[in-house]
Amino acid sequence: MMSESPIDWTIWQGEMLATLMFVIKDGQILLIEKKRGLGAGKINGPGGKIEPGETALEAVIRETQEELLVTPHDPVKLGELRFSMSDCPDILCHVYRSEDFSGTPTETDEAVPAWTALDEIPYHRMWEDDRHWLPLVIEGKTFIGNFIFEGERVLWKEILTDLVW
Repeated sequence: MMSESPIDWTIWQGEMLATLMFVIKDGQILLIEKKRGLGAGKINGPGGKIEPGETALEAVIRETQEELLVTPHDPVKLGELRFSMSDCPDILCHVYRSEDFSGTPTETDEAVPAWTALDEIPYHRMWEDDRHWLPLVIEGKTFIGNFIFEGERVLWKEILTDLVW
């Protein structure tokens, strides 16, 4: 792993704007197995690209509805993930947490829902960076995660915590 970042993160901007949602309820987290697109076959939270004219909050609700047919209640933004990628545009991802939802998590063309105990999260099937920041989401802490990827491997990382949005 690189010891220093070659990127000045104070001026870095993501080319692709995206979201992730994690519903945590009754000691479990609602994850998905992604069926297509970036990260197909991996486990993650529902989410996706922010459309032009859409806020991050509007996008994370829409994406969760499209991928799982559920509507998260009172989402709270906990983090931002900044990904410098070797094989796709740089991504700025807004990370949200919700404690409740309406609807029934349902498989769609995009995702298979998977309720998972908080102590059984399958990090081995997730992006390499997830193990560094998902525990912060579970704890309800705010954060920024800066990551440099080569393919699917993290070359450098930095996590800043206890931020005020």
